[in-house]
Amino acid sequence: MKDLTKGYPAKVIMMFAFPLMFGFIFQQLYNMADSKIVSTYVGTDALAAVGATAVVSNMIISFINGLTQGFAIPIANSFGARDMGRLRRLVAGATILTFGVAVLLTVVGLVCIKPILDALNTPEDIMVDALAYVRIILAGIIFTALYNFCANVLRAVGDSKTPVYCLLVAVVANIGLDLLFVAVFHWGIEGAAIATVIAQAISGVLCGGYLLVKFKEILPGRKEWKLEMEQYTNLITTGVSMGLMGCIVNIGTVVLQGSINDLGTDIVAAHTAARRVFDILTVTLYTVGLAMTTFTSQNMGARKPERVRQGVRHSIFIVSAITTVLIVISYLFGEPILKWITNTDKTTIIDASVMYCHICIWFFYVLGPLFVLRCTLQGMGRKIIPVCSSVLEMVVKVLSASLLVPALQYVGVAFTEPISWIVMTILLGGAYLAKSPEKVLEEKQG
Repeated sequence: MKDLTKGYPAKVIMMFAFPLMFGFIFQQLYNMADSKIVSTYVGTDALAAVGATAVVSNMIISFINGLTQGFAIPIANSFGARDMGRLRRLVAGATILTFGVAVLLTVVGLVCIKPILDALNTPEDIMVDALAYVRIILAGIIFTALYNFCANVLRAVGDSKTPVYCLLVAVVANIGLDLLFVAVFHWGIEGAAIATVIAQAISGVLCGGYLLVKFKEILPGRKEWKLEMEQYTNLITTGVSMGLMGCIVNIGTVVLQGSINDLGTDIVAAHTAARRVFDILTVTLYTVGLAMTTFTSQNMGARKPERVRQGVRHSIFIVSAITTVLIVISYLFGEPILKWITNTDKTTIIDASVMYCHICIWFFYVLGPLFVLRCTLQGMGRKIIPVCSSVLEMVVKVLSASLLVPALQYVGVAFTEPISWIVMTILLGGAYLAKSPEKVLEEKQG
């Protein structure tokens, strides 16, 4: 366990964020390798099928990840306050809620996936592959929930390294299974999906096993599993607000994907490849924000609001410096990487994907502070403003799908998210300045 209430904020945040960054980058590198394996051994249409379903599965996974991140906030707050009894009761409640929600989402997802893909105008030439892939992914949601829950509990008490180690083992296994199932057994797109689910199970079991063996002091005893409405209310409001935040954003992404699908299979493939590169670049910013959630939660619990303000300033400087490096990397290596992922020289695909990355990357100077501010507000226990920012992002994406994309085609898609980032950052910055960490603590004490 690691105490984030002591030490120079920039150093503490980076030491916590670096393992997260390394793990998530490695995971995104796997996603790129997965796309390469699918495009090489199954075909570009199969790559498009994976991309066409990603928004749906990502919406569900984002909700689970947000939910468990939300559960981790009061857990981290209790750890900062050194209230271990309350911490264990929160862990018990979070366990029950996580797996109940995972089962519900699995059933609903499997029942509704075909009508959703139909509503998204998924091209007929990739519909069969898309359904085959996403149904297997949805069936493995329970393993995704297990890993995210255990990883976020560990991060709440300051351990950001162990979840990464578990993830690394799973990623290596995933690549090996991908090659075995797709290249050797010729199971096609279903083989890639099965490999992903098995890898998720490996990461979840490893992370859960480590938590049970090494962190017995935070595991609830028999009496601590007893229902206490105060803890459950806190968990539900915090968890659901963060889960909805990711879900609301992805609703807009789902609508936008429908417009992308209308642009044809080549553009769907281009967008899938561009998002693979985009996701690995944004991870470096997102993990700094994620570190701020735990940093803020622990310091608010320890009644150290001045450290929260320091952390915000230091984190914004860090993400701005990272963005400068990412711009250089994108322009030097973006095109060859995209060609490698898609396994094609087709100009309609490569030009579109390169254009998307080159437009979005300059707006990372806005996206980095957005992550920092949103995660800080979440760590402070301010649930409403981050959700409102997500609603705004959804509205921008829906408006873009109906107005910008028909007028500008794929260029409109490329500008959609940067526009939403600007709007959200203004909202979140205003909210943070309007109510300082000191004021939040005063209200809670009052």
